[in-house]
Amino acid sequence: MKAAPFRLLVPESLDEAVEALHEHGDDAKLLAGGQSLVPVMNFRLAQPEVLIDLGRVDALRGIGLGDDGTLRIGSMTRQRTLERHDGVGSRWPLMADALPMIGHVGIRNRGTVGGSLAHADPAAELPSVCVAVDARMVVQGPRGSRVVAAGDFFRMVFTTALEVDEVLSEILVPATGSRTGSAWLEFARRHGDFALIGVAAVVRLGEDGRCIEARLVLAGAEYTPVPVDVSEHVRGKAATPGLWDTASLHAAESCDPRSDAHASATYRRRLVRVLGRRALALAARRAAGGGRHG
Repeated sequence: MKAAPFRLLVPESLDEAVEALHEHGDDAKLLAGGQSLVPVMNFRLAQPEVLIDLGRVDALRGIGLGDDGTLRIGSMTRQRTLERHDGVGSRWPLMADALPMIGHVGIRNRGTVGGSLAHADPAAELPSVCVAVDARMVVQGPRGSRVVAAGDFFRMVFTTALEVDEVLSEILVPATGSRTGSAWLEFARRHGDFALIGVAAVVRLGEDGRCIEARLVLAGAEYTPVPVDVSEHVRGKAATPGLWDTASLHAAESCDPRSDAHASATYRRRLVRVLGRRALALAARRAAGGGRHG
């Protein structure tokens, strides 16, 4: 099956894209990398009358650093471009861990960072990663621009805080604090499949090596990324394997995963506990100075 007939618009500026989206509203869809939208259109699960291709909007591409160390990612930046960027692996190891897990290289060559975030699949890597790193989404619409915290951006399955005439233009990722480590782990049936469960971990240690803060964000557990603060279980304690087991057990008990054809809720909770423990331990080693690979 192929896509239903549609009208194609190819704006060359962000203002033109916003104007076209505002004009056509619910009848239009934005085309970024096309790795999610095109298959859905081919199955005719989506039949937009107008397709607005963002491929020529150069203002939406690029990776840079702000004066305060913030990582600035244009929404049309290819996932593979971000994956191969020299500064990402050393400064944002959580992102560097997760990017190679997205589909396959061919998909990441075409898929965009903003496209994945706007698609808002709860099992995808980038939504949970952005919540874990306290990213902010810059949104552009006919009423101007606004900034939405990642934790408020994802509303439901395939649903975000974007209004019908707004475009996700940029992702802002704050600099990592001192003695703060992070890690991403996931489990899928095959490499390239969506994860049954993915886990982002962030750990902050004090100068004495004891824990100050620890949190997890779960992908694939519920209908949006699920943040779980486990700080109360680890604060002031030495980073030991037993400590992370207690924290990950709390995370497993806190979430409400679904059962489906791929895995039961019980199995997903078990994955949260196992992956959570491992991810917290790896994040703690990085926070203590072990480097990206612990």
